[in-house]
Amino acid sequence: MTTVSEKTPATPGARPIRAAGCVLWRPAGYGDGLEIALVGRPRYGDWSHPKGKLKPGESFRAAAVRETVEETGMTCTLGPRLPTVHYVVDGHPKEVRYWAAEATGGDFTPNREVDRLLWLTPEAARARVTQERDRGLVDALLEALR
Repeated sequence: MTTVSEKTPATPGARPIRAAGCVLWRPAGYGDGLEIALVGRPRYGDWSHPKGKLKPGESFRAAAVRETVEETGMTCTLGPRLPTVHYVVDGHPKEVRYWAAEATGGDFTPNREVDRLLWLTPEAARARVTQERDRGLVDALLEALR
C-alpha cells in the first residue's frame, strides 16, 4: 500500500493518532463522470475528505464508514484501499488510512464539526482541498476505479 508522509518530525515518545477516512464518490448526474464529496470544517477553516480518529477497539474500516456517515450523512460501500497518509499534529504522529467509498444514500445535515458538504468533479475537488496530501487521494481514487 502506498504511503504519503510529510517531513515534520514528531515529538519523541508521543502517542500516535490512528484515524480513517474515505474518498467518497458518486456517479455524476451528467455524462459518464463522477463527483467527489468534500467536507468543510469550520474549526480548521479547511476542505478535506471525511475522516476521524478511531474509537477504542474499533477497526480502521469501521471507523472510515462511521466517520463518513457522521460527517456527510451519506451511507457508503467501501471499495479499494487508497494510500495511507502520515503527518504530525501537535507533535503526535498521525496515520490516516483511506478507502474509496461509493455513496449509497443519505442526506447532509450541518453539524458542529462539518458545516458544509460539496460534490465536485475530480478536477474541482483536487483544486479545492486545503492540504496537498488530499490532492493525491483524488488521483488514487481515479486510478483505483479504472
